[in-house]
Parts: sequence; structure tokens; C-alpha cells
Amino acid sequence: MPDIGEQMTIDPSQEQVYQQPRDYLRAGVNVLRRQGANFTTGANIRITGNIPMQAGVASSSAMVIMWLRLLCQLAEPPLTPDAETLARWGHQTEVLEFHEPGGMMDHFCAALGGVLFIDTQPPFHAERLPVALTGLVLADSLQPKATVEVLAASRRDVTEGVQRLKEIMPHFDLHTTPLEEAEEALKRIPERNARRVRANLINRDLTRRAYQMLKNDSWTPQALGDLLLAHHTQLRDGVGVSTPKIEKMLESALRAGALGGKVNGSGGGGCLFAYAPGHEEEVVEAFKSAGGEAWRVRVDTGVSVS
Repeated sequence: MPDIGEQMTIDPSQEQVYQQPRDYLRAGVNVLRRQGANFTTGANIRITGNIPMQAGVASSSAMVIMWLRLLCQLAEPPLTPDAETLARWGHQTEVLEFHEPGGMMDHFCAALGGVLFIDTQPPFHAERLPVALTGLVLADSLQPKATVEVLAASRRDVTEGVQRLKEIMPHFDLHTTPLEEAEEALKRIPERNARRVRANLINRDLTRRAYQMLKNDSWTPQALGDLLLAHHTQLRDGVGVSTPKIEKMLESALRAGALGGKVNGSGGGGCLFAYAPGHEEEVVEAFKSAGGEAWRVRVDTGVSVS
């Protein structure tokens, strides 16, 4: 792994003992062995990448999905999972194996590619949307972030809030209860919990609006940009995962022609992105002028072997 100056030797013919937190390469071997994979020959493998690490753009999930796809090919006989199965194995490898918070969105994106609507309710499901989406610019605020801690704090506050709401209105459901129906009860629980639960309900509804627009091809670039900004507002003011520097960078991008944008990943630093069809280069420079790094990015086709 020359990008991080590390190397390791793994014997995949036996169960792996984890030697460090988030020992994803060994975990991938264990997960596939449980799926019946056998490894009878060795290989020299070089892992490189240009995705910002620990910045909210799923570099670890991309690496895990790539690693599992390679291991499937090296197995004897080779494993041939479909992309959704590979995503589920990725979630097992990165999240469940280490009892950490986190969903399957990153693994679906890395495995399937394309523009996706992801149902985050168990058993989880990803639906590809027939949209050709361009004009995306990714930016790194160059501020370090603590993904696990941010995710854990947010999940804890929402979980506590939902429990308190159910004591007041037993039928409350984060996925189905209308915000208007929950407002009175939200006023009766601690402000920290109420703020984050309300933000989740609002973003749930924004996501559904975006889904219907994109699925029915009834969207305009401006409408999509407006929804992204509305979503970011809840992440900033409700969930509390933006930073002053990210706000400065997003404002600069909007002045340079972006139609919308939002903090990326769990927030608290790391990356954001802008939606700027026709103004990508101007937005790249605006992000850099505001103190970050930036790149034009495109919607990819998912994991593959070339």
C-alpha cells in the first residue's frame, strides 16, 4: 500500500485474527471464507487510490468493495456475486464485523455505480435511476474529521429522541410519521434530540421529493440544486455537522455559479460537493480560493475488473 507506506502479508487459507482497528483487508478474507471461498494460490497485490481519505467520500468503502471483488476472482473456484450481494458483503466487512455505526449507502454506490435511490430500512435496497447527471464538483475542506464519533453521536441523539417520542405518541415511526403530526410531541422532548429528529424527518421528505423528480424525469437543474441546499441546511442547523470553513467554501461555489451543494458523508469536516452544470471549472477555482482542494467528478459505473 504505497500511498500510506504500509504493507502486510495475509494467509487467506485460514481465519484471520484482527491486529488493528478497522482491519478491513483481513476482515474481507474472513467474510468471503464464510461464503465458501477457498484460496489455494498466492498473489502480490498493490493497492493505490486518489480518493481523499477520512474526508467523507467513502474511500474505505471503495477500497473494501474493490478488495472483495478481487478476492472473489482469486478464489478457487471464483465467486460470482451480483453487485448488490457484493455491497452487502462490503457492509459486513466494514461495519458489522467491527460493530461500528454506518449504513450500506457507500457500499451500494461503490458496487453498483450510477445514480441510485437507496432504501435504508432493513433489508436495504438500491434502485438505479434513469438519470444522466453531470456537473458535479467535489471539494475537500482539508479539515480532519472523526467519522465514527460524529455518526455515533448523531445516531445516539436520534435514537433517544425517537424513544422519547414513542412514549408520547406510541405509533411514531421515523420513516412514515408526517412531520406535522410529530411537531407537538417534538416540543416536549429535549431540544438536542428534537432538533436532530426534526432534521431527519425534513431530510426524509426532501429525499422523497428528489426521488420522485429523478425517477419520473420531471426535474430541472435548478430544482435539484434547491433540494441539495435545503438538505444541507438541515445538516448544518439541525444535525450540526457543517463547519465555518465548509460554509465559506459552499458560499464561494454558489457565487461562482453552482446551483446547489452540501456537506458530504458524516460531516464535521472533510468534503462537500457542488452541483454546477456548465460552471464546473469556475467552481473548482472558487473552492480552491476558499482554502480547499477540488476536482471535477463524474458518476461512475461501479466496481469492475479490467
